[in-house]
This record gives sequence, structure tokens and C-alpha cells, in this order.
Amino acid sequence: MERPAPVAVPLGQAEVFQALQRLHMTVFSQSVSPCGKFLAAGNNYGQIAIFSLSAALSSEAKEESKKPVVTFQAHDGPVYSMVSTDRHLLSAGDGEVKAWLWAEILKKGCKEMWRRQPPYRTSLEVPEINALLLVPKENSLILAGGDCQLHTMDLETGTFTRALRGHTDYIHCLALRERSPEVLSGGEDGAVRLWDLRTAKEAQTIEVYKHEECSRPHNGRWIGCLATDSDWMVCGGGPALTLWHLRSSTPTTIFPIRAPQKHVTFYQDLVLTAAGNSCRVDVFTNLGYRAFSLSF
Repeated sequence: MERPAPVAVPLGQAEVFQALQRLHMTVFSQSVSPCGKFLAAGNNYGQIAIFSLSAALSSEAKEESKKPVVTFQAHDGPVYSMVSTDRHLLSAGDGEVKAWLWAEILKKGCKEMWRRQPPYRTSLEVPEINALLLVPKENSLILAGGDCQLHTMDLETGTFTRALRGHTDYIHCLALRERSPEVLSGGEDGAVRLWDLRTAKEAQTIEVYKHEECSRPHNGRWIGCLATDSDWMVCGGGPALTLWHLRSSTPTTIFPIRAPQKHVTFYQDLVLTAAGNSCRVDVFTNLGYRAFSLSF
């Protein structure tokens, strides 16, 4: 006897809404917990999802292991950037940065600890904060984004101590060159600027798009990602992903990747995660193979 064909059950309004959300979701930011066992991912709906990396990477992992252990509403708009201290998860959206206690998040008690807003030019200005960077030796946090400035906040007092100005368009990314100490910033104006934290002045500027071997005019001049390791820098975006020698301001290697890049890092023996225009976070245990995907 043949079984009857399954009957399609109409989705309720809540299920339809959730399906549409997932379809149009973008993951803008990620941060690993201090213990290294959890990954936070922030999306365009202002939500932060916490995934258990240890459970997902286990040999006994199931599909449920790739779902969030907790999801909470962190911002009214997109979560553009996140970074973790030894106790807190810091998240940034439109015009402000918030702090959440990791210990409470993992107990599913997602209570905001504090929020701060940089001193913008006018009270009507609410630019997005695209990048957060910790400077451990100063116990400070650097924020950058839509107002074209780098704002430094003292993490102990919560006060903003300086603003670095030089970019002519909004800033996409930051990186720390600890030995110098210098901060690198890349933005829509096509420049990577190096800032000396001791003098609070611009020490070097590299206009990447002006170098013929890097230039891709059809993609634009914007710098969407950068990373540094002492005397070397990798950056990309509109221009090709390129390895630079910083002392000589010379491009040494052009990586043959066609698509514009939004994230890059120097790493050694780490799990690499990549995310973008979907509800998924792809996890790679080696560069040639996607192991699995985490999903909101």
C-alpha cells in the first residue's frame, strides 16, 4: 500500500518573517571569546549570535551544534564591528559602542553593561562605527567609521582622549602594529594611513590605488581590509589584495583574487571563519576546504 503524499502546511507569519530575515541577512562582524571556545557574530538586524566552536568542531558534532547557543538583540541597526577583551564583548553600530559581559552572555543573561558615544561634531550626526581595535598597552579602544576620524577611548574611565584626523572619506578597517606602536587605518578614500600613537600624528600614507600593479579602477579605490605583522601589511578592497613592505612602501606580492575583499588576517595554526551576504558563517580548518557552516 502506497503512503499518501505529504501535505504542505502553510507557514505562519512568524516563520515567514524569520525565513525572509535569513534570506536577506548579512553578517558584518565576528569576535572570539577570551576562552577561545565561542564565536560571536553580528548581523544587519542588530542581532548577536553566540556559537560554540568547541561543540561544532567536535567529532561528535550534530546539526544542532552549528546553531547559536544564544541570540540577542544588541543594537537597533546593524552590528558593524565587534572585539573582545578578557571579560567583555564590545559591539558597535550606528554611532555608539556597547559592552556585554561574556560570563553573563554564556548564562543567557544578555544585559548591556555600558554604552559610549564618541564626541561627534553635531548632536544630529550618527555615523556608523565600522571598526574597533584594542590597544592593550594603553588599555584603550580605537573606534573609526563614518565621520572619517579615529577616536581613542580609555577603557578604565570610559572617556575619549583624542581624535586622529586625516582621512577624507569614511574609514572601513583598523590594524595594530604593536612594536612601533602604530595604528593603520584604511578607508573609502583609497589610502592606508599609519598613525604614531606616541605623537598622535600621521607617520606615513600609502595611496594604494595609485600603484599600477594594484589598481583596479572598475572596483574603485576603497580599502576594505588590512592586517599587519611588523614590517609587512596586507590590504585589499577595490585595489587587488596585496602584500606590502612598510618601510619601503613597496608592493611585493599581488594575490590573484578577483573579488573585492572585506577581511584579511595574518594567522598561524588558527581556524579561519568567513562571513558576508548570508545567514551563514563558513568555517575552514585548512585553506582548501570548508569544513562546515554555522547558521543564525
